[in-house]
Amino acid sequence: MFASALENDGQMSKKFIYWLDELTEEQSSVVGGKSANIGRMLSLGVPVPPGFAISADAHRRFMEATGLLQQASRFLELRQLKKVEQLTEASLTLRRMVEEREIPEDLKKEVAMAYQALCAKTGISEVPVAVRSSGIAEDSAAASYAGQFDSYLNVRGEQELLEKLKKAWSSAFTARVLAYRMKKGIPAIEEIGVCVLKMVRARCAGIAFTTDPNTGDISKIIVEANWGLGESIVGGGAGGRVIPDRWILDKDTLEIREHSLGTKERRVVFKENGTCEEETSTEDKLRFCLIEEEVREIGRLAKLLESYYILPQDVEWAIDQETNDLLFVQTRPVIISTKDATDQAIDLMLSRYIY
Repeated sequence: MFASALENDGQMSKKFIYWLDELTEEQSSVVGGKSANIGRMLSLGVPVPPGFAISADAHRRFMEATGLLQQASRFLELRQLKKVEQLTEASLTLRRMVEEREIPEDLKKEVAMAYQALCAKTGISEVPVAVRSSGIAEDSAAASYAGQFDSYLNVRGEQELLEKLKKAWSSAFTARVLAYRMKKGIPAIEEIGVCVLKMVRARCAGIAFTTDPNTGDISKIIVEANWGLGESIVGGGAGGRVIPDRWILDKDTLEIREHSLGTKERRVVFKENGTCEEETSTEDKLRFCLIEEEVREIGRLAKLLESYYILPQDVEWAIDQETNDLLFVQTRPVIISTKDATDQAIDLMLSRYIY
């Protein structure tokens, strides 16, 4: 993909920063699926945190200016990547190559200016942000990278943002991503966008599916929630070990058909820098983290997104602990659980190598 982009270099935009309200439906190939979808949500009136997207052109500028494009290409051409150990070793080397390089000064300046503007917009001198990789093929109906790229939470200040930006770019070379690309026939070196959003200091957070991801039942909306940040449910932190609160809504009426109280043993919360996992208090374990009106509003907005995309949606949301505002941070097509044996084997082999 880098090669084809270089061939058409003269026809392509060299814009590095896009604000969310600039993004249109055609710009997934410019900023990545995650960023483009957040821009679309904003245009539909779905509340999202303020932020900006760092384009794939910025990644390309970094790769070209540092010589990494040619170096990484040669590195991959000379190696067979058929075993887990080979993928892991290649991933570590490639990620180190990326993270050790310096970002070009012109690009540093533009990212810093965008961060300063976000600070001014929010009235916070060093606004905490989430830095999320946004793959160009990500969240499309044809290929889903869900959970394969890295995210960094509660990032503060220009310098830390630039450091995490390189780490986000380097996640284009995780062992899992390399294996996925090989299986899908996607070029091994692929451009990547990055989404920078103001962190939601979440009272609670979670996911919603506009169809049952296990059965494909389109009559339901399923909402799952835990105290604190959504990473306790969608990945990282206590992801996969927490039993969240759960509601099943009738999609037509948004009435709650069923609900169950989760054990919610752990949650992910802010610390001065980054996040940490902690045990949930006994009181919070024994009460639901959403009221019924909030559940129905999550369902209403998820249903709106499904109607727009004409596909069942998997959305991530959070409720701000200070304002009680509901904010959506991601939407993508639901993946029905029908993995073939090869996919299951790759997941099993690489599960312990997720960065």
